[in-house]
Amino acid sequence: MILKLSSGQELPVEMHKARMVQKIELIPAEQRLKAIQEAGYNTFQLKTKDIFLDMLTDSGVNAMSDNQFAAFIKTDDAYAGSMTFYEFADAVKDILGYEHVMNVHQGRAAEHLLSKVFGKPGGVIITNYHFTTTKAHIEVTAGSVCLELYADEALKTKSTHPFKGNMDIQKLKDAIRKYGKEKVGYVRMEATTNLLGGQPFSMENLKEVRKVCDESGLLLILDGSLISENAYFIWKREKGYERKTVAEIIKEMCSLADIFYLSGRKNTCVRGGFIATNRKELFGQIEPWLPVYEGFFTYGGMSMREIGPMAVGLREMVDPSVAGCAIEQIKYFVEKLDGMGIPVVTPPGGLACHVDAKKFLPHVPKEQYIAGALTAALHIASGVRAMERGTISMDRDKDGNDVYADLELTRIALPRRVYSLSHIEYIIDRLKWLYQNRELIKGLKFVSEPPVLRFFLGKLDVLDNWSRKLCDAFKKDFGETW
Repeated sequence: MILKLSSGQELPVEMHKARMVQKIELIPAEQRLKAIQEAGYNTFQLKTKDIFLDMLTDSGVNAMSDNQFAAFIKTDDAYAGSMTFYEFADAVKDILGYEHVMNVHQGRAAEHLLSKVFGKPGGVIITNYHFTTTKAHIEVTAGSVCLELYADEALKTKSTHPFKGNMDIQKLKDAIRKYGKEKVGYVRMEATTNLLGGQPFSMENLKEVRKVCDESGLLLILDGSLISENAYFIWKREKGYERKTVAEIIKEMCSLADIFYLSGRKNTCVRGGFIATNRKELFGQIEPWLPVYEGFFTYGGMSMREIGPMAVGLREMVDPSVAGCAIEQIKYFVEKLDGMGIPVVTPPGGLACHVDAKKFLPHVPKEQYIAGALTAALHIASGVRAMERGTISMDRDKDGNDVYADLELTRIALPRRVYSLSHIEYIIDRLKWLYQNRELIKGLKFVSEPPVLRFFLGKLDVLDNWSRKLCDAFKKDFGETW
């Protein structure tokens, strides 16, 4: 919640209190350098013992509520027919409005099933923007092309456009004419667009996409992994929705989609996911594959001790103080950095503060993995684990060439109800120091990489030994640790 102070300043105040804590430690700069070297300058390969603030992702690391822990304990644990599943199905119907639901072990499992069942080999799947695992399943599982039809404003990191996650409607119509509706597996809208900086789409845009899909007889699938954030942005930014509740906006969004899926590790704060729909015939096409890849119908690869808390998480995510808790922290974070002249994605989105690495490090050429270099430098200077969202997060083409990302972002995620403003202020200070010393940061080169989703397992090395020079400069200004 945003509260106005007597000075006129707006402050994002956490509408929860901590009842259990976990100790964290800030190791010295020399140890941080050694850790990132051993990790191949890939923050996914860091061990948590070497991390001060873990802001790699908001997925699976959010704080559960007391009511979610209570649901964890009182679970009806059964392989088949558990009443916990039916309580979860009731929550899906109440909050999202869907009659039919199946659990999967996480969001990418849903993407796998949807790509397998509805993808068209040699065809296309249209989306407002890709996510890494989504694109992998579109290409590998469906044998389709991932066609991104974002608006031009989406790639402008410095912007005031409130809905940079919108799909370009004219491009959608043109694509359907070009490929033919028989070649389009489905149209996918992601709420919010992760790789564009957590940017939302508007309800007006979703309605326009729905209309085009109806005219062409195409399926509209909604990735609702961050639906409560998208709904919160609609509530705050879209004319005509300021008097609606977040719950009402979420239900309206869901009413426009043929199929809904999500990763529960985000909005519902537990491991797992699900697919839901009101169209029984579509549900019936997916259902036979569930036991093959996930598990029996009433658990779908999840533990009952996760499904119970997920039901609670669904009901809690429509509370504005929950839906907006990370958003308002991110807004504070982004606006302070922007005010210092440090290049960040604006307007502030959901999920994370995204630093524009291209503008931060204009001297590093694109073939030297700009965002990866900045992400590694941030760990050396602060002990913060962020994530590269740039060319390292893209896979090579069939000829082995790099596919350069539209944006080079260092993503500093804000897990829900985990970190405080003092943590954010600390990162702001370290980013300020890095920006002042940015000429010390050079590029990276790959040492080893897998053929797909290389950002998970790839190993890199620095060019010109810059990480050693950066660490020495940090110790000169701050000492070993501070």
